[in-house]
Amino acid sequence: MKRKALAVSMSAILAASMLFGCGSNSGSGDTKSSSDTTGSSSASDASSTGSDASGSGIQYDGDDVTITYWHTHGDSEEEVLVDTIIPEFEKQYPNIHVDAVRMPYDGLMQQIITSLSSGTGPDLMRMDIIWVPQLAEMGALAAVDDLEGFADLKDDLYEGPLSTNYYNGKYYGLPLNTNCLAGVYSKTMMEELNIDSIPTTYDEVVALKDKLGADQYLIACDGANSWAMAPLFHSLGGVYTNEDYTKASGYINGDASVKALETIVEWYDEGIIGPCFTGGKPDAANGLYDGNYLFSYQGPWFFTNDDEENLAKVEAGLLPAGEAGSLTVNGGEDLVMFESSDKKEASWVFAMFLMNEFSQTAQAVGGGHLIPTVKAIAESDEVQAVPNMSTYVEQLEGAVARTPSPAWEKISDKLSVAFQSAVLHEDTAQSALDKIAPELDALLAGEAS
Repeated sequence: MKRKALAVSMSAILAASMLFGCGSNSGSGDTKSSSDTTGSSSASDASSTGSDASGSGIQYDGDDVTITYWHTHGDSEEEVLVDTIIPEFEKQYPNIHVDAVRMPYDGLMQQIITSLSSGTGPDLMRMDIIWVPQLAEMGALAAVDDLEGFADLKDDLYEGPLSTNYYNGKYYGLPLNTNCLAGVYSKTMMEELNIDSIPTTYDEVVALKDKLGADQYLIACDGANSWAMAPLFHSLGGVYTNEDYTKASGYINGDASVKALETIVEWYDEGIIGPCFTGGKPDAANGLYDGNYLFSYQGPWFFTNDDEENLAKVEAGLLPAGEAGSLTVNGGEDLVMFESSDKKEASWVFAMFLMNEFSQTAQAVGGGHLIPTVKAIAESDEVQAVPNMSTYVEQLEGAVARTPSPAWEKISDKLSVAFQSAVLHEDTAQSALDKIAPELDALLAGEAS
């Protein structure tokens, strides 16, 4: 979003936030809109008393402190955090100062572990959702179940993103923002195939095969791995584990999963899935722009670049449905507090501020167009007006969480190896999945494998 447009939006959000501040200060973590609140306290009153003028209702009467907040925001996202959200927070809570530190993603988990062992870790952190169970198992994170406002906020959150904070009977964080992969469709390809609407099922997609020209394919999948192909695998009926994530045998290598993988292999062999699946050219983005691919699985960040000429050649839409529906994979970041922090009270106040209407809307309409995790905010007129946001919010209804296990990264590696071996015909789908099933069982049980 251009800076001028962002400034206008931020002004509107701030105005709405201040209006919301006229609501009741119940301390309940209420995230309903201003039209659902009552009361007469002004925004200036809220600031002077240390309450959240955007609706969290949390007061802070503690000492003057500086909390360290690690995050992995991109450039435009960080701009919203530093220039808009933190100044408003520090205005409302003058005794709490935020030292926001942007961290490189590569090697970050090891850096977290090192910092905690040396006593130099942060108080609060925005981290990849896949790391929460691992750090919770290590005892590094503070449980938030009994903290002020959590119980009420919990009911207002999307279930999928919330579940990424759950481990061994407790919640260890808040889902700050979420994302998923939806469809990005080539207008050029649709015109050449003589279709005027986005296909709603994979059967409709496959039926277009005979219309393809030279160097044209229907599906662009960015890799045979557990993230990129998850929407396709799950939509076709594949699953990694049972519903409570305790067992893989009979599920990852069950009939439905084997059939899903066999179908994917068949579609790649037949040229329905294009060469970017195994690292070939064209890549997904350029293939969409140039009319080589009908659609690809992409996150909302696909639309945050400034190449308006190319973006005009594509449109967002829901993914086709397979036997299991139009499913996708759940991504995003969670907010966690570290058990070693001696500033948990102040850190929680800031965490809840990041979950309120002002902050969630600010990150949605600016920066990386981050999808709010509070349902009412994600579905608000202002957020829904962000280009393509409505598509991703609707696609989230079919989001499948990556297995919430401390061993997820090892599980993911084994899934990716199995998928790749089947796609490259180094193994059959059945054999590849049979081999990893007991290994995944061991990882889910907390055993090294």
